[in-house]
Amino acid sequence: MATLIDFILHIDKHLIAIVNQYGDFTYLILFAIIFIETGAVILPFLPGDSLLFAASALAADSRYHLNIWLFVVLFFVACVTGDSLNFIIGHKIGKNLSNHSLFGKLIDKKSLEKTERFFERHGASAIILARFMPIIRTFAPFASAGSGFPYSHFIRFSLIGCTLWVALCCSCGYFFGNMPFVQEHFSVIIIAIIGISLIPAIIGAIRSRLNNKATED
Repeated sequence: MATLIDFILHIDKHLIAIVNQYGDFTYLILFAIIFIETGAVILPFLPGDSLLFAASALAADSRYHLNIWLFVVLFFVACVTGDSLNFIIGHKIGKNLSNHSLFGKLIDKKSLEKTERFFERHGASAIILARFMPIIRTFAPFASAGSGFPYSHFIRFSLIGCTLWVALCCSCGYFFGNMPFVQEHFSVIIIAIIGISLIPAIIGAIRSRLNNKATED
């Protein structure tokens, strides 16, 4: 876990090391991370927003010879296919996976329950909103499939969410990632990105508690 935290907080330096070591295979490596973050269901802690931001910042730096448009396409395909795989798992297996003696231990049931309540409150729009919320976005396809939401409707909202997410994160990284202030405080910026993306979930949790207290009273 310490290694993962270090990777996220200093993701710019780690990505530079990956680019220097693997060259063009960097595209495939980053594609896999974004795909697995959502598609694998059990790995919600992998970097998402911060990775897109950092990768796009490197693409804006001519020293690393990275193509921003290739990143945009690959990230978009990765999150759409990841969402679809996650949905299929939720549709085919659903609760059986979360209750399984082995795989159930790998799934954060509290986060899954929070996602289910989030989906119940916001309906289809939750699929779009969840794309901007770490952890929640990993369980949103799984929860929507488990609730009986049809894939034909799910994929439309997934496409919108992924388009907005990739466009926002990549454009911010490309245009602002190499500013001197951002480079000097990159770890702080990454923490800020994570913090901002968690605000909706925190607000939702507070509202839920207040509503529960009001109901009890």
